Amino acid sequence: MFGTRQTILSVLLAAVVAAQDAITANGGNFTLTGDDVSYLFHVDAANGDLISDHFGAPVTDFIPPAFILGWGWHDNQANDRREFPDIGRSDIRLPAIHIEHSDGDTVSAFLYKSHEIIPGKPSIPGFPATYGNDTDVTTLQVQLYDNVSDVSAVLSYSIFPKYNAIARSFKITNNGTGDIVIERAASFSFDFPNAEYDVIEPHGDWSHEMNTVRRKVDYGETGFRSTEGYSGHNHNPFYMLASSSTTESSGEAWGFNLVWTGSFEAAIEKASNGYVRALLGLNSLHTSIKVAPGESFQAPEAVAVYSSNGLGGVSRSYHDLYRNHLSRHQATMETRPILLNSWEGLSFDINDTALVDLAGQSADIGIELFVMDDGWFGLEYPRNNDSLGLGDWTPNPEKFPDGLGPYIADVTKIDVVNASTNASTGSQIKFGLWMEPEMVNLNSTLYNEHPDWVLHAGKHARTLTRSQLVLNVGLPEVQNFIIDSVSKILDSGAVSYVKWDNNRGMHELARPSDSYQYILGLYHVIDTLTTKYPNVLWEGCASGGGRFDAGLLHYWPQHWTSDNTDAADRLQIQLGTSLIYPPSAMGCHISKSPNGMTQRDTSFTYRGHVAMMCGSFGLELNPHELSEDEVAALPAIMDQAHRVNPLVIHGSFYRLAGPQESNWPAVQFVSQDGSQSAVFAFQQQYTTKPGAPPLRLQGLDPKARYWNDLDNGTYSGATYANAGINARFERGIYLSKLIWLEKR
Repeated sequence: MFGTRQTILSVLLAAVVAAQDAITANGGNFTLTGDDVSYLFHVDAANGDLISDHFGAPVTDFIPPAFILGWGWHDNQANDRREFPDIGRSDIRLPAIHIEHSDGDTVSAFLYKSHEIIPGKPSIPGFPATYGNDTDVTTLQVQLYDNVSDVSAVLSYSIFPKYNAIARSFKITNNGTGDIVIERAASFSFDFPNAEYDVIEPHGDWSHEMNTVRRKVDYGETGFRSTEGYSGHNHNPFYMLASSSTTESSGEAWGFNLVWTGSFEAAIEKASNGYVRALLGLNSLHTSIKVAPGESFQAPEAVAVYSSNGLGGVSRSYHDLYRNHLSRHQATMETRPILLNSWEGLSFDINDTALVDLAGQSADIGIELFVMDDGWFGLEYPRNNDSLGLGDWTPNPEKFPDGLGPYIADVTKIDVVNASTNASTGSQIKFGLWMEPEMVNLNSTLYNEHPDWVLHAGKHARTLTRSQLVLNVGLPEVQNFIIDSVSKILDSGAVSYVKWDNNRGMHELARPSDSYQYILGLYHVIDTLTTKYPNVLWEGCASGGGRFDAGLLHYWPQHWTSDNTDAADRLQIQLGTSLIYPPSAMGCHISKSPNGMTQRDTSFTYRGHVAMMCGSFGLELNPHELSEDEVAALPAIMDQAHRVNPLVIHGSFYRLAGPQESNWPAVQFVSQDGSQSAVFAFQQQYTTKPGAPPLRLQGLDPKARYWNDLDNGTYSGATYANAGINARFERGIYLSKLIWLEKR
């Protein structure tokens, strides 16, 4: 026992020492060191500016910069690699900070004043952010001052050595006597040296989120943004830079992610000198944020990750970091119940009797969580379609004459049956429901009483989308209304799960900064509710993946990945989402076939395998409508989903092949201890020739031997990695196999 205790203490002491050594300051030179990364910058002794030196594979020294002839219209500062670029002083590239000062000018000159190294990581009040203790993370805070405008800045750098990750944010304080206005704020900014880079970015729209495009970073600006008020479907606040030769599993790559749910802007600018400036922050069209004398502006946090092991290395660092040091919900590292959502089965046509019946059918096939979707609320304006009742969060008395409490009690008395044995599991089904608390219909009591509570721009028309308007969550009275409304529902019965939806963007803002204030208000609401109801499993949804972002992942452990449940489409959506967000945070369901959106016909097994690749697995259909073949396939799918879920929640994820590149996409999960692995292999279309390529597996111990249940063979990890394994698909389209490997 004493030896074990000594070992534990030695490990903890080593972790503390490593964390303390993660940041060093030598004069004006700053070095941040991770397990496989170095980040270096220094103070220019001549002018007090911060200069970027290196962000990449480990280095031990500062080297002189490249020689660039400074002649022309600009002086040498235009050729500096700047750490916190502002407006003026001959740097004509995009700035990280742009301020209109109280006298109307927009030139800034932030110069080094002092610094402090802090064990651990201070929180950012009111904002979601990464977190960790002294053994996980170390923080450097650099104080800057603009002596002309009497404005100060604090740059915060926190390094998580284990994940090769740097979290960065800044705060601007107005020390003058007049208002200043923040016009641009990029939380992360770094100037890379002259080299060949590609940018990999997600793109898409509703129902086809997180597709990816890779293109060369060339001279000029490359960028994208969301101006929807939210992170949005079309883009995500994330991108990767990669060396032109980088692949999924080898080469240098850098990831940049904004921990923010609002409008954002990403920009990569290659200057004439070859330097590449990477920026990520607020959308400058939705800033113009006024800061009064004595007050401060806080930029949201951005997280950058470096990997020398390709795109997959960046992804796995983000997955591990976000599961351990961003998402704070207790369910983050827990396996999830298999759920059934009522929407596909009943739509708006619901009442207590029909829902109890559907819950009973669900429990009979092994469903552990029954979710009541839209249509359950509204007094004066019963929610019988999507134009009525939104905002009136009172159970409809015609559908629920005794209220929600007795109905929920009836549901949660139902025993769950094991689909394979038809015997009771000894557990009762849990209950969850759908809400859309940030929205309101014109046809609602709430709107009639508070038309001024919605986002609008003076006398301009209030644009309806999906027959609804957006409540201005930046207003304290709206925040209190949402908190009270949701609390009353959760207090009315044993509610175990909430699906929090959002079905439109912000179209009219009275002022650009309304979006920023809205998101801060939303964080206050969600922080309050998730703290008050820690045992509720919260799932975010925004017409699918419209707000699948790191900001909400801080509070919620999972998000509905897309309204498109077509399994073939979902493969690309889920693999694209996995570039940055862990599969454990994705919600994915089996829906009916042919699919209601695409009319594509796929097997129950194929749909099941795609859905169980995510942390939250369930069904989006009416059990009565299952075919004989689907009923026959169901027990095996339910058993596999239970078995694979711990790997999805805790394991490492590898993209072996994607549907954009291959007719035979495949992914792999490997347990934390390396003793077990699950491989999902797919065949999209049948081809007589060529045959499917071997699956070259990753993440296994090359010297260990692993048995697989595909051919009942036992091979070394090196064999699986270098020779691969053949899935041996036969004739047919949309086929899939789940292959298990166990260490022997």
